[in-house]
Amino acid sequence: MPLGELRPHASSGARGLLGAGFGIAPGHEDFESMREEFLRFYETDIAAETTLFEGVTDLLDTLEARRLAWGIVTNKIERFTLPLVRLIGLSPRTPCVISGDTTPHAKPHPAPLLEAAVRLGIEPRACLYVGDDERDIVAARAAGMRSVAVRYGYLGVASPPEAWGADAIIDTPLGLLNFLPPAPPV
Repeated sequence: MPLGELRPHASSGARGLLGAGFGIAPGHEDFESMREEFLRFYETDIAAETTLFEGVTDLLDTLEARRLAWGIVTNKIERFTLPLVRLIGLSPRTPCVISGDTTPHAKPHPAPLLEAAVRLGIEPRACLYVGDDERDIVAARAAGMRSVAVRYGYLGVASPPEAWGADAIIDTPLGLLNFLPPAPPV
């Protein structure tokens, strides 16, 4: 299938991609075996064509220059998250990676975001959570965090970012700088 057709389903993981590609869902007699096969292929080639969105490296450089802590919170399970974060060069940069199985609940539950805040030593109300799916914005609200929806992510298939109720919406990674504290004096 063309990437453009699959892209909106990526946020739903194997379930979403198998649904888009094969028209099957959990409960279908072939779903579990196809899901396991998909995950084996994914694990083998996890970062083959994975790149950061344009502008993310510059954004991270700016966050670090301003001494602003940042982390990664994903619903992807740790078995896949940690190798991917390492292979794309982010593991030495971020002090916090929360996977879908780090806490008993995945997003949209607030537990993963609250765990990230604890690990970063930041009060939830001082956090700004950035997401490309409605579940990210729901989780941020439930965690007492401000939220920013992005238009450049995978975005899901349910509704557009304007309908998610985020505190702000950005079109590029560097657009986040408009919502962050300025650089500290030198």
